[in-house]
Amino acid sequence: MTEQFDQHKTRASAWFRSLRDDIVAAFEGLEDAQRTGPCADRPAGRFELRETQRKAEDGSDAGGGLMSVMRGGRVFEKVGVNVSTVHGVLGKRAQAAMAARKDFPGMSDDPRFWASGISLVAHMQNPNTPAVHLNTRMFWTPHGWWFGGGTDLNPCLPFEQDTADFHAVLRDHCDRHDHSYYPRFKAWADEYFFVPHRGRARGVGGIFFDDHNTGDWEADFAFVSDVGRAFLPAFVPLVERRRDLPWGEDERAAQLAHRGLYAEYNLIYDRGIKFGLETGHDIDAIMMSMPPLASWP
Repeated sequence: MTEQFDQHKTRASAWFRSLRDDIVAAFEGLEDAQRTGPCADRPAGRFELRETQRKAEDGSDAGGGLMSVMRGGRVFEKVGVNVSTVHGVLGKRAQAAMAARKDFPGMSDDPRFWASGISLVAHMQNPNTPAVHLNTRMFWTPHGWWFGGGTDLNPCLPFEQDTADFHAVLRDHCDRHDHSYYPRFKAWADEYFFVPHRGRARGVGGIFFDDHNTGDWEADFAFVSDVGRAFLPAFVPLVERRRDLPWGEDERAAQLAHRGLYAEYNLIYDRGIKFGLETGHDIDAIMMSMPPLASWP
């Protein structure tokens, strides 16, 4: 069983890295193709790469990943695409957080963990073009494993057609595995990406799932892989549709205000940020999702 899960870990980690490579290439392609608009005279944006490391409490190597960030491009004002594979022993606070979310019997006796995933947040130049988030991951302990993640669209100026098209792609990829997945995970996203202190959603939704373990690792991995594959066909057509629309000071003000809402959500509620802080991962990689500029009333 241990050898089998070592193979599963290797496959999952390789998939997240492959998805990262595909997305980075597609986003740099969008930059190359942008020849009009107020940012078109800039050099096409390119991702800056930095390896990240996680150190255990005793200073030993505990994994790491690759942080890829593009700033000040023609299409993207800031976009990060991070992958990581980390391992170690969960601290007491992290153990308590895990216990609150999922029952792993024996976790206090053997708190080892392994986690791998991809995390993406894109903040756009044109306020008409929606921001977007993607995260998928695999988590393992000696007591159980699960997949989690999702994707959601965060426009400051929503277009009904964009919302419908984004969700249609997600539904199609979910339906390839189980027709109950899309309605269930859409409802979960609506609940998870809600900002209680503002009394509103942070965007127009998507899908979200966590603790996903049907008992069939191959089936669950296939589903999580398809969630990743859905991202580019769900998002890129919206960028191509909206990136040349005119905008001015009012649209920019709306964008910055919406980014303030996004920042509030991430700092107060986001599970990924909380887990990264609890387990001592690279702080810059954890905070990659924060917008380059934001405003508040």
